Amino acid sequence: MIRIGGWRPSSTWGTPAAAGRVCSDACAGVEAAVPHDVVITHDDNLLFAYAASEAMMTAARAAIEDALKSDGVGASIRISHWDDERDIWRQTDPAPTADQERVQEAAERDDDVIETRTLVVSSGKMIRAEFEQSMLAWAEKLGLQCTIIEHPHLLTTQVGFTVTGPKGKIDEFSRGLQAEDRATIRAETAVMLSPL
Repeated sequence: MIRIGGWRPSSTWGTPAAAGRVCSDACAGVEAAVPHDVVITHDDNLLFAYAASEAMMTAARAAIEDALKSDGVGASIRISHWDDERDIWRQTDPAPTADQERVQEAAERDDDVIETRTLVVSSGKMIRAEFEQSMLAWAEKLGLQCTIIEHPHLLTTQVGFTVTGPKGKIDEFSRGLQAEDRATIRAETAVMLSPL
């Protein structure tokens, strides 16, 4: 599968094990053939090309098809376009089937359901305030209402973030919270172990 982004085509072929090798080899040939503003990458049996405009995507698709054809590699190609409102890739070519459209619409309805969820992490006392401010800013960017509940302990504080908004945005907030939690734990450990 090949995807081109901003606009992206994606190409798929073979089994992941064999395709990974084919994909690596194909990437080298494709990179030389596409316009310099197109970014090529791959993941197992997926080749991705990211382009900023539809015209660049069209040129990239032609170059990818030619490069794969000259290497004797068959692939299915799909074109997707980034949807800023939903933060997802929308397949445009070939057009989604009626079943795919129904599944996507159901997922979007589910993402739009307003809910309230409390997410709890532990934070060290040294970085708690910065951690909370970072997450409040993230909630605001996502358009979520967020309140903080703290439960202090001797060296750490349990911090609860009660967020209200669309389910999909709360899921995104949760992923950000987990990433921030991991990053701040590493930062705090480095500070505590530093010789200063």
